[in-house]
Amino acid sequence: MSEAACPRHEVAAGERFSREHTFRVEEVIGFALAAGDDNPLHHDAEFASNTRFGRLIVSGTHTTALLLGLTASHFAKQGAVIGVGFSVSFERPVYGDERVTLEWTVDTVRPCSKGSGQRVDLKGGLRNARDEVCVSATGTVLIGLDLSVGAAGSMNHDSGER
Repeated sequence: MSEAACPRHEVAAGERFSREHTFRVEEVIGFALAAGDDNPLHHDAEFASNTRFGRLIVSGTHTTALLLGLTASHFAKQGAVIGVGFSVSFERPVYGDERVTLEWTVDTVRPCSKGSGQRVDLKGGLRNARDEVCVSATGTVLIGLDLSVGAAGSMNHDSGER
């Protein structure tokens, strides 16, 4: 679908979007190893069972990837989205067989300083079934940019603006 064909909606502060995810042990092990995370807490059940966690925990790269993926999927419904920056804090372990909720809230929306598009600041995270925050996050994305070949301007990666 071309960007021109993507339906648009007004993005506003307070907008929320979320999804649930259930981790499977095989998925947790596979993701950690594919990401190059050799920490045995993520792929060695016997090792993990003898730690304070008592079982496998999900790698931070995995939880972060799901949070960023949710952002991209949500805003991509309107066309291209460019991630400018994200920050995450790991508050509690996420276990390898746990069901979680990933959620973002739009904090601020403002026009890009040059050209088309909007800069969207987000706050979010991942909560377990007990509604405890396991991962907290902030992020900034650019949406509604004219990314067609020959469009004026170029990305300034320091500011995230065109």
